[in-house]
Amino acid sequence: MKISRALNRIALTFAGISLAACTGDVKESQSKQQVFIEKMVSKHQFDESELEELFAKVEIKGDILKRIASPSEGMPWHKYRRIFLTEERITAGVMFWQANAKALADAEQVYGVPASIIVAIIGVETSYGKNTGKHRVVDALSTLAFAYPPRSTFFTSELENYLLLCRDQHFNPVDQKGSYAGAMGLPQFMPSSFRSFAVDYDKDGQSDIWHNPGDVIASVANYFAKHEWQTGQEIAFPVTATDDQYKKFLNDGLKPDLRLVELESLNLKTSRQFPLDTKVKLLSFEQANGEELWAALDNFYVITRYNHSPLYAMAVYQLGEAILKTKGAFP
Repeated sequence: MKISRALNRIALTFAGISLAACTGDVKESQSKQQVFIEKMVSKHQFDESELEELFAKVEIKGDILKRIASPSEGMPWHKYRRIFLTEERITAGVMFWQANAKALADAEQVYGVPASIIVAIIGVETSYGKNTGKHRVVDALSTLAFAYPPRSTFFTSELENYLLLCRDQHFNPVDQKGSYAGAMGLPQFMPSSFRSFAVDYDKDGQSDIWHNPGDVIASVANYFAKHEWQTGQEIAFPVTATDDQYKKFLNDGLKPDLRLVELESLNLKTSRQFPLDTKVKLLSFEQANGEELWAALDNFYVITRYNHSPLYAMAVYQLGEAILKTKGAFP
């Protein structure tokens, strides 16, 4: 088969990679790639020779494997927070809001998502387009699909979606650049998210999340709306403990699983007033000198659908609040 000849060429790329214990061996990676090519030909009617040509250019990147093994979300909150809650990022958020006020107001009206959260997402993800990623998306997705077994299924699906996206949008797959995980544009959408949630805000025939702020804003808002954002609901509030009874209710889950009345029975105090049947998630954030406790509501959980990390969601929430406060101080 032509595919076998292409894979022999690709083997030269794989041979230069020192794979860690968590990655598959070269033969296994080549086998996965061959199966993927055959699937794209049979399932989606891709041209075999074009796929051969594309994958002959793909590079499996060792630095991507290192990055995926040590994400920022593995650090304590007080260090993670300092990355995103900076004066530079807050000021840039205010400027982005001012420059795109109409699109943000439209998004709030149509999707019910606060402008502060939309702006904060874009700020956390790429500093408003400053850091959209330098890896070729096809390299990033291929590396993680074929040489990183722990997430192979997910990234193989994303690679499939990426090639379909490129065909639909008439992109050359080797041209698009993004993060080490294959996320793209100002909002860092994965290919499946682009295909499901990207919006053509200005009706020019294309959902451009790379260069068009209106499309970016509407796409982020649509993402949250489709993940059941509750318009008008708060996101999280701090709580204070008077003893350590609460610790048995801390776990790795993210979805609200306690009612507010249960928090009060654990001697957790808050100055906020909510109905006692309000469901919350009790979360602990590591500070330099102890821990900080928060009760997270449904909308906090929705933010974690963008990135499944409570650190990420808290950074988005607090950055949005800081931008909103700073914007209010501007004349």
